[in-house]
Amino acid sequence: MKKRHKFFWVVLRPLAALFVKIRLGYKYKVAKDLPEQYLVISNHATDYDPILVGVSFPRQMYYIASEHIARWKVAYFFLKNILAPIIRYKGAPATVAIMEAMRLMKKGANVCMFAEGVRTWDGTTCKIAPSTAKLIKSMKCGLVTYKITGGYFTSPMWSGASVRKGELYGAPVNVYTKEQLAEMSVDEIYETILRDLSEDAYERQLANPVPYKGKNLAKGLENLMFICPSCGKKDTFVSDGNQVRCKECSAAYVYDEYGMLQGAPYTTLKEFSDWQKEEIRKDIAKGVSYTAGFGTLKTVKNHEETPIAEGEVVFSTEEIICGEFKVSVSEITDLAMHGQRAIVFSVNKEYYELIPAEGYNSLKFFLYYEILKENK
Repeated sequence: MKKRHKFFWVVLRPLAALFVKIRLGYKYKVAKDLPEQYLVISNHATDYDPILVGVSFPRQMYYIASEHIARWKVAYFFLKNILAPIIRYKGAPATVAIMEAMRLMKKGANVCMFAEGVRTWDGTTCKIAPSTAKLIKSMKCGLVTYKITGGYFTSPMWSGASVRKGELYGAPVNVYTKEQLAEMSVDEIYETILRDLSEDAYERQLANPVPYKGKNLAKGLENLMFICPSCGKKDTFVSDGNQVRCKECSAAYVYDEYGMLQGAPYTTLKEFSDWQKEEIRKDIAKGVSYTAGFGTLKTVKNHEETPIAEGEVVFSTEEIICGEFKVSVSEITDLAMHGQRAIVFSVNKEYYELIPAEGYNSLKFFLYYEILKENK
């Protein structure tokens, strides 16, 4: 821990609180009666989440953050000196990040992590690895669970930097002392995390509809919607204003200020997303490959990118291809996404980033891999 990190936290926290209040209409509860040392674990809905969580905690803490922010050069220079984020390579083992977090906690620091590792695409809490509970058990400190609600509709994952004004709220769910955690089994801790962080944005919205107003509400929906229910074609959706339409059959749907799809066979994006996943399962069972006409592949080492291949992208049940590059699915350690376009994965000690060309959906490849992994 460094004194300057504590200093910047004290100075910048009130400014951050003012920023998210004006920019997002954020309301929050300040965390009280906290243990001497703790790990904060939160759900993940927006790019603003580190700020949304941080303003609730008067005491400084370190964040576990995605590696890609370390490639921002100028921005990361300031982030590193002000917040010193713990870098985690998505789509690769988290060993180094975990060791750094534990090193800091042994020195008395507090740490914040987003248990899902990714932002939600459909409004529901993403999968949380059971190993998270083992980590909490091994840290032998307190635990604060934190939940953000309304984030999915305020700034949907598929919409990029787009922001809509509605209800956005964050608060601690529960506080657990290290003595309480010591008496709990790893399985009990895991069930506790799942219960405390569970969120279904559409279930909440349908029970109590809240408008989220803004311009171009459907902007970026093609990042989520990649199969047309009307003609069955992939990568044919384009968004404009509050509407998303298929270029092949002209089917058009309106995304309204309540987050609902008007004119579609599925009212919510959660339902639409579930349908797409079922279609992927059917395609995998038939041995259908998913493709993009063009993509670029890079290796990432020491936060530096090196292009190594470009050309047609193919995800099959056996291998991943980009141009002349091929790798067997069985050789991939893990695969994930950051942002709306980048697919990252690791093979042995190599770390790769694949970005399909504009006009080709990236999420379909991630889901293809995830469902293929489940099947195997």
